[in-house]
Amino acid sequence: MNIIETPVQLAQQRERELPPPELREVVFDVSGLTVSYGGNPALKDVSLEVYKNFVTAFIGPSGCGKSTFIRCFNRMNDLIPSASVGGTILYHGEDLYAPHVDAVEVRKRIGMVFQKPNPFPKSIHANVAFGPRVLRMTDDLDGRVERALQQAALWDEVKDRLDESALSLSGGQQQRLCIARCLAVEPDVLLMDEPASALDPISTTRIEDLMHELKREYTIVIVTHNMQQAARIADMTAFFSVQIEDGKRSGVLVEYDATPTIFTKPADKRTEDYVTGRFG
Repeated sequence: MNIIETPVQLAQQRERELPPPELREVVFDVSGLTVSYGGNPALKDVSLEVYKNFVTAFIGPSGCGKSTFIRCFNRMNDLIPSASVGGTILYHGEDLYAPHVDAVEVRKRIGMVFQKPNPFPKSIHANVAFGPRVLRMTDDLDGRVERALQQAALWDEVKDRLDESALSLSGGQQQRLCIARCLAVEPDVLLMDEPASALDPISTTRIEDLMHELKREYTIVIVTHNMQQAARIADMTAFFSVQIEDGKRSGVLVEYDATPTIFTKPADKRTEDYVTGRFG
């Protein structure tokens, strides 16, 4: 008996009827998105929709633009002087890159968790309270901190040590603390850029279980190199690959569909080769 399940087997186990497209609420509508660094395109002509209360995974080989793409959703690429973004990203119908849109407000509504846990060298309580304090959301601050830690499945582990340093927590606890820090400002969307790649298998399972719980209230977009993880947690999966033109590499979206379809009945041979391990 093979106890190590393949992504295809995992996707088949998860196969279920997703709401038909006409009943899905679009959170992000991406059209013709191109991102360049110093004039060199890192991602070219991407168009897709991200749906409310779905987990959407971006998979593909290194250098295909997955992280570049996810950083477009909360305008993190604005912080890179050489970056330029073309095309449109509509967030609930509003252009995220319109001149009047405040990037700070965008990042409040669209939180981000990074690959390596990055708690501040402060107490556990101060970490979670940091965002609300900056944004002057200080009504019932202790209650807000508790709710965020409960949502991140961390409260029971830290409720008696809130004044201790966040750096005293394990790696998996630190990552859940970073998730709580995002949740404390009541976002609409959680972006996760390989949130479990630096964690052990048990901590990874905790993060994946947490995502299943959180998608009841939040829309989640995740970048992952782990195809088993995408098959386990994602409702929709986008496969990106690398295209070389005139000697220059750029990322392109190959295929985007319900996760069981991507892993069991992909429409593009490049997707099939990747998910079956023949490429990448």
